[in-house]
Amino acid sequence: MKDKRIIKKIIAIMLVLAMTAVCGCSTDGRMAELPVKDSLSHEGYTLEQVVVLSRHNIRAPLSGKGSVLDTITPYEWFAWSSDPSDLSVRGGVLEAEMGQYFRKWLEKEGLFPEDYQPEGDSVRIYSNSKQRTIATARFFSIGLLPVGDCDVEYHMEFDQMDPVFTPQLTFVTDEYREAAKKQMEEMFTDTISNLSDNYRLLEKVIDIKRSSDWKEGKTTGFKTDDTEFILEEGKEPGMSGSLKTACSVSDALVLQYYETDEITAAFGEKLGDRQWEKLAEIKDVYGDVLFTAPLIAENVAHPMLEEIKSELDTKERIFTFLCGHDSNLGSVLAALKAEDYSLPDAIEKKTPIGSKLVFSRWADATGKKYISVDLVYQTKDQLRELSLLDSENPPSIVHIRFKNIEENADGLVEALKLEERIEQAIGAYEKLIETYGMADAA
Repeated sequence: MKDKRIIKKIIAIMLVLAMTAVCGCSTDGRMAELPVKDSLSHEGYTLEQVVVLSRHNIRAPLSGKGSVLDTITPYEWFAWSSDPSDLSVRGGVLEAEMGQYFRKWLEKEGLFPEDYQPEGDSVRIYSNSKQRTIATARFFSIGLLPVGDCDVEYHMEFDQMDPVFTPQLTFVTDEYREAAKKQMEEMFTDTISNLSDNYRLLEKVIDIKRSSDWKEGKTTGFKTDDTEFILEEGKEPGMSGSLKTACSVSDALVLQYYETDEITAAFGEKLGDRQWEKLAEIKDVYGDVLFTAPLIAENVAHPMLEEIKSELDTKERIFTFLCGHDSNLGSVLAALKAEDYSLPDAIEKKTPIGSKLVFSRWADATGKKYISVDLVYQTKDQLRELSLLDSENPPSIVHIRFKNIEENADGLVEALKLEERIEQAIGAYEKLIETYGMADAA
């Protein structure tokens, strides 16, 4: 049985590679899914440092009883093991597994000795001050350092957002707002318009016409032409309209999908993988629209980019774990001008729950430095089955490439070139201020 699964995986990867070589897209017009690597390692190179930017693992939906989730469907949602927005029991178990997988990799590469007990500032674990991020970081550290003592660092009062992890607009003028909205509309109006089929599927799954919202005239369904962007200084980019509400419902369904069987998760509907992907696509589009337009990403990702640069520049640091949100990963990748990608074996195609953006620094035999950037995530089956991660059952690893940056034959970027890209992304924030009026900035 195991050999059959391996053979199927090899065939699937070969098919993806073939389709990518031919047309760069899948047969139904979607972006081609990238082939999965079997390891984070690079033979012939010495691992010197790792910086991980992580999304928290499985949580309960952000809103609970009495919210739109209750009134937009006649169905009862999954009985969560945690309060709204908090990490679930499953999420904690999955994150400990991921921490152990990283420990084994770091031991294999010689960056960590076995039973590592860090001293000084060699390891840093820093999270946003929300329950789901602190808990994720703690569970990861249990797997990473089972006999080590490394505190989870957070800077704000519990349950408050840390400015480093908050994807907020710290600079807004009338001129900037107009330019950013125009860019968002140009990039995403068609994308939002193409969600019509996704919305109809969502309405069917939640049986919206039997909901109290429908009966009371509070909703007539999801529309593709009512999105309005809201850009205010000191706040996250926002929107009003159907996409915002649909995202909340999509998010809850996706989280429910990870926690229970597929038919129960879909309120009795029997859905295939592609249908689950269509439901998850709604929340993926919502995230892309709000956080990945260049003028937005350069603004909201600025504090996190500075944090990543600081960690890469800290000589005594060998491992860093930064635990935040999907908006952190999405905006950082956009600000760094990552090439487009779509993830295989996941219903969330951009930044799946618990996913990790891994910056690993390597040295070749001559001492020349390189960096690899990879997205590491548990597949939909690994999330649902709580399957143990090891060399025989690794998480999915997809290599991230950057526009106009060449890689060597081993898929590595010269460290100086990627560091320069990070500095350019940080500098883009200052250019925003210069371009759109320093006098009006806070």
